[in-house]
Amino acid sequence: MQTYLLSQQFNTRSLAENSTACPANATICNGTSCVLTEDNFNETLSIILSTVLTIMLALVMFSMGCNVDIKKFWGHIKQPWGIFVGFLCQFGIMPLTAFLLALLFDVLPIQAVVVLIMGCCPGGTASNVIAYWVDGDMDLSISMTTCSTLFAMGMMPLCLFVYTKPWTDSNAIVLPYDSIGISLVALVVPVSFGIYVNHRWPSKAKIILKIGSIAGAILIVLIAVVGGILYKGSWIISPKLWIIGTIFPAAGYLLGFLLARIAGLSWHRCRTVSLETGMQNSQLCSTIVQLSFSPEQLELMFTFPLLYSIFQLLFALLILGGYRVYRRHRVKTKTDVEKTEEKEDSKSTSSHAKMNGGFVSNETK
Repeated sequence: MQTYLLSQQFNTRSLAENSTACPANATICNGTSCVLTEDNFNETLSIILSTVLTIMLALVMFSMGCNVDIKKFWGHIKQPWGIFVGFLCQFGIMPLTAFLLALLFDVLPIQAVVVLIMGCCPGGTASNVIAYWVDGDMDLSISMTTCSTLFAMGMMPLCLFVYTKPWTDSNAIVLPYDSIGISLVALVVPVSFGIYVNHRWPSKAKIILKIGSIAGAILIVLIAVVGGILYKGSWIISPKLWIIGTIFPAAGYLLGFLLARIAGLSWHRCRTVSLETGMQNSQLCSTIVQLSFSPEQLELMFTFPLLYSIFQLLFALLILGGYRVYRRHRVKTKTDVEKTEEKEDSKSTSSHAKMNGGFVSNETK
């Protein structure tokens, strides 16, 4: 965050009073709010971690591609019903939900805009990792993430034009098309290599997938931790944004699942669409707000993308935990039923043998 010089109008007494209310290493902006001084360590750390995270993300997406069957993937492209349902969720449900939440909580105009920007962003790549862990349709997950990032080139300006009118002029929002393009390339290229490896060397692809899925889980947690470290001076924001940041991703998961189910998709595809809907590209949202607004405005809104990313991760982990418990219980129940059926079959067979003088037909064996 930018550091600003203390205005000449404040005297020594007000400086002392404000200093007691702020951290020792803070700079006073307007006499009431404080920001941490610019830290070269943070800047260097940000560059290093951005490079490391980008490389890790490419490797994770490469491993996710190793779980994609090119025939099934192409089937989703040729018969895009699942992709269309995901499109409705991504650019229909999410922007509308953001709009309604901003109206319901009556937030400041600048805060309403950042909520809407988050709602209009395409799906994030973390959804592909979680979709793998909940036995989702990886072919649909990858195709949805790719298509939503591609469609965002046109749908983000349209949605922002429609929904931001009550608060601001949509022309004031700068959309980083280069960043969207880079995200698309960073997604498509490693996934394409992964699909090729799965096609040529399926056994090796399975090993890469297992390693990549674990690395992906580590990467998701690492991004959340890094965000908390780099932006630790921006956590004092409106309680309303905290509430919206909690409700919004949960609503995305729930509404995405319901719409997919209403559309007649199978259960594993419903889970996939749910994750693709609730998990947004928060990094893209952060880039947009930094390019579009002044430092004074950023103080009121900059932390929201990070809040959303943390809560979307927490809810995704709850979904994963709930699914794993359900799966374990279902498998256990199924096994118990099979054992009971086997016992009943063996009893009926033995009684049948006694009745027939010990003879057992080939059909009952």
